Amino acid sequence: MTFLVTGAAGFVGYHVSQALLERGERVIGIDNLNSYYSPALKQARLGRLGQAPGFVFHQLDLTQPDALDTLAAQEPDIRGIFHFAAQAGVRYSMRDPYVFADSNVLGHVAVLEFARKLKRLDHLVYASSSSVYGRNTSMPFRETDRVDEPGSFYAVTKRAGELASSAYSHLYGLPQTGLRFFTVYGPWGRPDMAYYSFARAIAQGEDVTLYEGEGLARDFTYIADVVAGVLAVFEKPPAAGEARVLNIGNHRPESVRYLVSLLETELGRKANLRLLPRPQADVEKTWASIDAIQSLTGWHPTTVLEEGVQRFVSWFRTYEKLTINA
Repeated sequence: MTFLVTGAAGFVGYHVSQALLERGERVIGIDNLNSYYSPALKQARLGRLGQAPGFVFHQLDLTQPDALDTLAAQEPDIRGIFHFAAQAGVRYSMRDPYVFADSNVLGHVAVLEFARKLKRLDHLVYASSSSVYGRNTSMPFRETDRVDEPGSFYAVTKRAGELASSAYSHLYGLPQTGLRFFTVYGPWGRPDMAYYSFARAIAQGEDVTLYEGEGLARDFTYIADVVAGVLAVFEKPPAAGEARVLNIGNHRPESVRYLVSLLETELGRKANLRLLPRPQADVEKTWASIDAIQSLTGWHPTTVLEEGVQRFVSWFRTYEKLTINA
């Protein structure tokens, strides 16, 4: 089968592409290779994907008019789309909301317009975010919860994508599933994510910035578990004309301070903590209900935080070429 993966040079897109290629599928990867974080890391991921004969890459910006028109004509047999291309960063969305509107709304619509032209498409699976739950205080977060009180502009754009997908499913019969990811981490991860920046700061003897309060916690979800969930969901498309959203999380919130302690252990070095007030855009705690995805696919996460951090740090030491003196 032929699959399109947008954001193929990104964290989740890279891992999903790799899993598809290992299965013997053909993967068309799209990415604009922007400089929000290190393009060298993105190129390194692409270099690994390019070793597989079934991988084809196109550097495209989905926000540009007609960016996908040629591809639609060249690849009419695409059976599945995994749409992960997006501008990430809750706090960054406060500094430059325009890029989020472009990437996460206009770019999402561009993929929907492309998808509705594909006669053989079985399922469009796209990345949403746990951020859509916003200021909701009911735990754990469930797909049936209200999501009309966003806590950041990033959350606004991801919820807009969900609503656009719902409309396109209704209007054009596109079978779609949006996945609300909960703090994905692991090897080949994004340097702007907290776990990665904490590791780098500890390794370099720099301050680790934490937010004040004992209740700061995240539902950390290991990348291999996420990939398994994504592929399991693809095999269960909704009926034509239906759109749904599902949580993908570890169903186990962990203290951010505990994460730091695990990184200290694996790196063999103490963190220099610097405490600051928590920004309004950052929620105190996330916690995913995964009843819906388990009922649909049988999927459940298997990687505990201790194991996941160990695997991440092993990769991190090699990629960053670290020699750490405790």
